[in-house]
Amino acid sequence: MPGNERVSRLLKIIIQKPGNDACADCGAPDPSWGSCSLGVFICVQCSGIHRNIPDIGMKVKSLSLSRWEDQEVKFMAENGNELMKQKYEAFVPVYYYKPTHKDCQVLREQWIRAKYERKEFTGVGKKQTYEEGTRDGMLMKRGRDNGQFLNRRFVLSEREGTLKYFTKYDAKEPKAVIKVDSINAAFQPEKIGNPNGLQITYLKDYNTRNIFLYHDNGKVAVWGCLSLYMDVHGSIQQGSSLLPPLSLSLSLSLSLSPSLSLSLHQEIVDWFNSIRAIQLHYLKVAFPGANDAEVSTHTHTHTHGRIQVHTQYHSVFNHIFQLMPKLTRNFLKEGYMEKTGPRHTEGFKKRWFTLDHRRLMYYKDPLDAFAKGEAFLGHQDHGYRASPGLPAGTHCNGAWQHGITIVTPERSFLFTCETEAEQQDWLKHFNDVISIQMSPQEYSMEAMFRHKH
Repeated sequence: MPGNERVSRLLKIIIQKPGNDACADCGAPDPSWGSCSLGVFICVQCSGIHRNIPDIGMKVKSLSLSRWEDQEVKFMAENGNELMKQKYEAFVPVYYYKPTHKDCQVLREQWIRAKYERKEFTGVGKKQTYEEGTRDGMLMKRGRDNGQFLNRRFVLSEREGTLKYFTKYDAKEPKAVIKVDSINAAFQPEKIGNPNGLQITYLKDYNTRNIFLYHDNGKVAVWGCLSLYMDVHGSIQQGSSLLPPLSLSLSLSLSLSPSLSLSLHQEIVDWFNSIRAIQLHYLKVAFPGANDAEVSTHTHTHTHGRIQVHTQYHSVFNHIFQLMPKLTRNFLKEGYMEKTGPRHTEGFKKRWFTLDHRRLMYYKDPLDAFAKGEAFLGHQDHGYRASPGLPAGTHCNGAWQHGITIVTPERSFLFTCETEAEQQDWLKHFNDVISIQMSPQEYSMEAMFRHKH
């Protein structure tokens, strides 16, 4: 039997072992690559991230196209995804977002780097920045009216349960104070046009408010240099002649150690997980059944909010997992549809739609700060329905012909999609939501929508 065929057969046998049939990092099915240095099977997208990590990147191989040495195949057989998961994910905080193959590149990259490069989850007592209960830094924020991204100071506080932002670094009063338990945060690199793009959504006066952010590494490097300069030369006032020239700041940033030179990708993901950590803290206060003592009784080790995973015991207390969906969540679907007005006689206009579980919001532009309108999707037993097509006699003057009708107890909403595939995908999401029983909190939200509209 030729060597390559023999090795290929051996790898096919190894990959059939439990856990090896999905990517070790994002869970994508049928991984086609392997890391010879880690002993894990990964998908082609994650393999590209592995290749950029020092020490382990040079030993990533295709299962079908690369030449494998016998000792490498043996190493893969002796290790595998489940065993390495116990090592590199032993102490993942319960709130830490584990990305899937559907998530953006930045989330997947930082998850992989946190596991294998920084080894954040391999030991007890490794307190990370997202566990400190507070965060203070500069982020680029899109202006509500002018659409320009400007540097703004953001302060996250577990003690106050708030996220504040200031128009100037030394401003005494915040421009906005947002309750952390009302926040949703979702990565939106394509929409925002930046790989680090993060969308913060919350309710303001019963209206959905969007804030679009990204982290600018260059700004952090300069601020880091200024901090270093101030440590040496004392405090300096804004606009002071004592400020170091930009050339000096850049040269200082190049000379900083890797631990001081922040990664722009890591920074924005740390902000994201800091929000989730504080949200979980307040949820555990609101739902006292999910406490650390109960978590520890259902796992072998619980330290600093982290869960140790063992081969036979990969369970976390149900209360904690019931709280997880209440943390930040990805939108179910976004995209363009055309809609008409409440009387169904107005012309159909193209709008950007966002389905955030039971809330369907529409915007004139995807980056609008406020939704132009919203609809609440309750349970099918309470008069909510989504179906293909438009009511008979509807005059559809738009460019798109694939209709959708959503019926609520108050009114009907008429939409059209560009393609039948889009129509069916929207309908699937609408009907999935409508078929789910409502929680007490969702009944309250339904009442709020009725009061508002």
